Amino acid sequence: MEIERKYLIKCLPEDLVSYPHDHISQGYVCTDPVIRIRQKNEDYILTLKSGGLLAREEIEMPLSRESFLHLSTKTDGIIIEKTRYRIPESHGFLIELDVFHGVYEGFIMAEIEFPDMETAESYTPPSWFGADVTFDPRFHNSNLSRRTPEEVKEFHESLTLL
Repeated sequence: MEIERKYLIKCLPEDLVSYPHDHISQGYVCTDPVIRIRQKNEDYILTLKSGGLLAREEIEMPLSRESFLHLSTKTDGIIIEKTRYRIPESHGFLIELDVFHGVYEGFIMAEIEFPDMETAESYTPPSWFGADVTFDPRFHNSNLSRRTPEEVKEFHESLTLL
């Protein structure tokens, strides 16, 4: 079971490049249910996710490079490009800070996974976090991938209102 909250970011932490990070490309073969393919540096992963916003089932399986390339021709919509920074935080959790590239250049979001629902619901984020968007499906990567160029533009404009 994956239990995570998602936040927009008001400002980036200092020395961001000093944190471990991965370059990620991901696409969606299907968004209901979620079937995602991902290249994370030199690793390739197939992920199945159940429905849900705060908590949902997630299964990951390794893919070969050839399988990833084959499946990438079958994805719907946008291939999402991002750099994911892994930042330890004061409560012992790991912040996964995603700095998006490509059509989502300038968009930044953080996710934090929790061991249980009670901890997730009582969590107080650091001051550099912005709005909690956990329950807003517009911020699921699977939904980000399905937008047209015009919808991406509208999405970027809507961020200034949050």
